Parts: sequence; C-alpha cells; structure tokens
Amino acid sequence: MTKWLLRSMTELSSRKWISKITGRLAQSSVSRHFIPRFAKLYGIRVEEAEKRLQEYGTLNEFFTRRLKPGARPVHPHASVLVSPVDALITGAGPITDGTVLNIKGQDYTIEELLNNSPRAANYEHGYCLVLYLSPTDYHRIHNPVSGKVVERDHIPGKVYPVNDFGLRNMRRVLSRNERLATYIRHQSGEVAVVKVGAMNVSSIKYVDEKSTSVEKGSELAYFEFGSTVVLLTEDDTFTLRNDLMVGKRVKMGEELGRLAEK
Repeated sequence: MTKWLLRSMTELSSRKWISKITGRLAQSSVSRHFIPRFAKLYGIRVEEAEKRLQEYGTLNEFFTRRLKPGARPVHPHASVLVSPVDALITGAGPITDGTVLNIKGQDYTIEELLNNSPRAANYEHGYCLVLYLSPTDYHRIHNPVSGKVVERDHIPGKVYPVNDFGLRNMRRVLSRNERLATYIRHQSGEVAVVKVGAMNVSSIKYVDEKSTSVEKGSELAYFEFGSTVVLLTEDDTFTLRNDLMVGKRVKMGEELGRLAEK
C-alpha cells in the first residue's frame, strides 16, 4: 500500500483527481513519515541533501530539496552551456525548418512547443535537448547560461505523463502539458528553458519571478512533481558535446556543449 501511494505521488498520472489528492497529501505534515521509505524506494542519495531526512516537514519539501554546497560543480567556462538539471536525455537533435524530429517516435514543431510565440522564429534551425527528471533526481532547475531574462511565458495545459510511456504512446505531450518558458539572452544569442509540468497544475514554481540578470548555475525554478525540461538554443549558436546522446544521464552544471563565441 505504501509503495503504491508513493508511486502515485510521483509517476505523473494524468488523472486530475489523483493529482489533487496526492498533491495535498505530499504537502501535509502526515507525509513526512513517508520520506525515509520514499528515499529508499527510489534510491535517492540522501547524503547529498542540504538537511537530514528528519528535518523535512513534508514529502513535498523533501522532493524539492536543495543540495549541499558544492554537490553539483558548475562548468566555469563562459562559452559552455550546462545542464540545468539532473536528468536523462530523452531527446537530442538539430531543429530543421522549425521541427524537432523523433522524440520517442514523435515530431514536434517549435511553434507548438512555444505556443506560437514570436520568439519561435529564433529557433527554427537551432538545437533541442529534452531532459527527463525521474523521481530519483534532484528537482531544482538552474540557469544553463549567464545572461538576461528577456521574457517569461506561462502556457496552460494538461497533466499527461512525460515519462517514457507518455512520450511514446500519447500524442505530443510536451506541447500539450502546462509549461513555463524562460528566454535568456546570453553572449552568443538566446536560449529557451521550457519547463514541462505534469501531475499538479501548479507543479512548476519560479524561485524569483522578477529577476532579470541570472548567473549560470543559479536557481531558476523547481518541480514539485517531476517532469521534463526542453532546452532550445538559437540558430547556429550551439554544438553538442561529442559523447552525449539519447539515453545518457547528466548532472546539473555538467557541460552539454559549446556556445558560439561572438
């Protein structure tokens, strides 16, 4: 029973009534008793957490935990784009005429991912990385570059699962779920950090909605229930690291590739 309940809280069900119930439970003081079992079930490295398990007041507080200082070194080179999250790469490839090909067997257009934003034109021949966060992962999202936030866009949507099953078997969930898009202008162009929600409608939270100047590796947002980040780079501004591919895991702060130097 406990194992089922913990999985229901984190496996990204598309049923809104389950989302509401598990969301409320995860934020209640009762849920703190599930934390040790949750950590064991998903093999979470609790020694990296900022606090001891018994210091977290709710399961949600543990799920959105910060890590100890230095747990995720951030690549310092100015021309390096770093991973904003701990994640599994589930999609990676160039954008051709505004279309991302074959993300788990489905194609996506940049216009639909960005909800027909005028900024979509900046990414028609850019690069796309899809980064999936499982319940095991650290769930805070960091800035992949230093620069200036030029726009934030909230895109309402559904709560379909974004795990492997959802991406393969449901119609283009990355462009149908709720999303928060953050556009950051850096020294070589622009990146879009598209945070795709699932489970709870309000599952994505900004750390600071008003900040305009950001530093690479600083906190941007967090998922209350795990999901996916779609990272888009502007046309002709990014080269993927040679050894990265779909199926490889990355850590926050790790190099994803190089930005063009201008």
